[in-house]
Amino acid sequence: MKTINPFFLLPVAAITCPAYGIQYLSTEQAQQVLFTHATQFMESSIELTEEQRDRIKEISDVRQRWKKQQAWKAYEGDKFVGWFIIDKVIGKHEFITYAAAISPEGDVLGIEIMDYRETYGGEVNEAHWKKQFVGTTISSPLKLTRDIENISGATLSCRNVTNGVKRLLALHEVVLK
Repeated sequence: MKTINPFFLLPVAAITCPAYGIQYLSTEQAQQVLFTHATQFMESSIELTEEQRDRIKEISDVRQRWKKQQAWKAYEGDKFVGWFIIDKVIGKHEFITYAAAISPEGDVLGIEIMDYRETYGGEVNEAHWKKQFVGTTISSPLKLTRDIENISGATLSCRNVTNGVKRLLALHEVVLK
């Protein structure tokens, strides 16, 4: 009887491993969740200079990866009610796409996880964890485990989403205010 070398099956197993990823919300859905009364969103993508990116890093202690930041102005009728910003941070291996709503004054109104591609750590999409950011400002310390609860098994996702929010608050301070 002929036996099969088990190492021969390893590439087959690697090919058949399913990719993990969940799209929780589209852009339009996230806009409606974060700005429930908004009647209009005006795209206002932001082109950042090197000086602005350096200033954002200086304020938040987090590097601004992108030179262009996706953003929309949210309106209720003709009243400007805040910024809707889509951002990406790295989880452990893959990007986490999230959206933040920031008031004209610079308070976080909420965050929503839009796409989560990691195998573990999806608990960052739980309402009680996201709610911790509501009301934070540029002067909020936002330190993981002290100000923002860490989730066991999702430490990198928690840390990087927290740092992303700090960076977006600095972006508001430097460019959007």
